[in-house]
Amino acid sequence: MHIRRGTTLALAALTAGLLTAAIPGAAQAAVAPTATPLSLPAVSDVVSAGDRVFVSGGPSSTDVVVNSATGAVVGTLSGLPGPSDLLLSADRQTLYVALPTANAIAAFDTGSLVESARYDTGAGACPSSLALTGRYLWFGYGCGGWDGNIGRIDLGRQPARVTTGLDTGSGFYGAPLLTAASQNRSVLLAGQPGLSPASVYAYAIGTGGVLGPPSTNDFMAIGSNLRDIALDPTGTTLFTASGAPYEVQAFPVAAISTPSATYLTGAYPNAVEVSRDGTRIAGGADASYDPDVFVFRPDGTELARFELGDELSSGALAWAPNGARLYAVSYDWTGAHPVTLHVLPVPAG
Repeated sequence: MHIRRGTTLALAALTAGLLTAAIPGAAQAAVAPTATPLSLPAVSDVVSAGDRVFVSGGPSSTDVVVNSATGAVVGTLSGLPGPSDLLLSADRQTLYVALPTANAIAAFDTGSLVESARYDTGAGACPSSLALTGRYLWFGYGCGGWDGNIGRIDLGRQPARVTTGLDTGSGFYGAPLLTAASQNRSVLLAGQPGLSPASVYAYAIGTGGVLGPPSTNDFMAIGSNLRDIALDPTGTTLFTASGAPYEVQAFPVAAISTPSATYLTGAYPNAVEVSRDGTRIAGGADASYDPDVFVFRPDGTELARFELGDELSSGALAWAPNGARLYAVSYDWTGAHPVTLHVLPVPAG
């Protein structure tokens, strides 16, 4: 039985500090973890632009909450139909928001918080995940029932051009999870979430944004119930968080067969995020009464761990651009506690 936690937010912040201080060399990280309640019914994603942190409320919400770097609520992007996956441009001046219930993707200026564009995905119904490679904004779409696929918005054209149905043979049940590398515009990864065994497909991006035939993982290499994926900055290493096995795994993108490293998180891994410089891996899990968030070196050495008090939401980890803070968003399945943004100071890699 998966027993849920019911500790208070104050105890969560204290426990986070105690757990982190127990790790040799991590005393600096225990100084000031913070926990800020948010007015959201649930949580879908979190991203950090440096001075501002954005948290989306998911399909049942109409808001993206805007926070300061230290977690204080400073604003809201409101009136949005089901804001889900979030993505920042390379210069962090534009925030892209997937709106699956409206079959659209919105773009906001991260400074003024003004909506600058909205892209209708047309036949790409329920766009739910986003990735960016140069001028191409990719979106994984699908409402369930083996209708999942990949679309592309060419931001280099005026007006921007939307193309759907770019995968012709992988067969996604719903919207695939997408990820791309910050320093490599030639690779796109798409994961099949929620199924067993799990699958991840690697595509080479050719001229004009054409996707080459994908390669995929060996049978059962990823595990089951894929919850999150990430790429290192160079696009050569894939990281996966699946319900099983009970660890985040790293694989060479060129051969997704045997893990090159593993990161022990305990039961039900559900989030993974790589720091901007690739020197630290954050992994999370929703195992009860155990630490929720871990920080590792790429070789698997643990640097820190944190207990949030409630469940870590799937995929809800984000590094600050300078790597000084890690952001995590928790929720309470009973509704007794609000959705909460945790700011976790972490040791240098």
